[in-house]
Amino acid sequence: MSSILIKNATIINEGKTFRSDLLIIDELITLIGFQDQANIPSGTRVIDATGLLLIPGVIDDQVHFRDPGLTYKGDIYTESRAAVAGGVTSFMDMPNTIPQTITIDILNEKYRIGSERSFANYSF
Repeated sequence: MSSILIKNATIINEGKTFRSDLLIIDELITLIGFQDQANIPSGTRVIDATGLLLIPGVIDDQVHFRDPGLTYKGDIYTESRAAVAGGVTSFMDMPNTIPQTITIDILNEKYRIGSERSFANYSF
């Protein structure tokens, strides 16, 4: 089990700004509140976010990653890695590939590629 505690962050979410802690266990947010409200697992990595902002990731609902067939222009691995570096945590890829994503079989192949290569949440 891995866990991260982000302490004293200024959280901006759903039109509200407030100071709080955020606990992540096994890659899932399990607490937004002060750490005295939960049992913190031993070995938790602690990040002091005093004076820093914590905001939700961005969803990019129209990307063109060109995988499969046009990967010389960009592919799911390289483009999702760049997206995550810029704060994008989820994307929706468009069907302009070779072959075009117009059948269930090709769509399932894209999901397979995404499961193996994407750094972010994805949809097609």
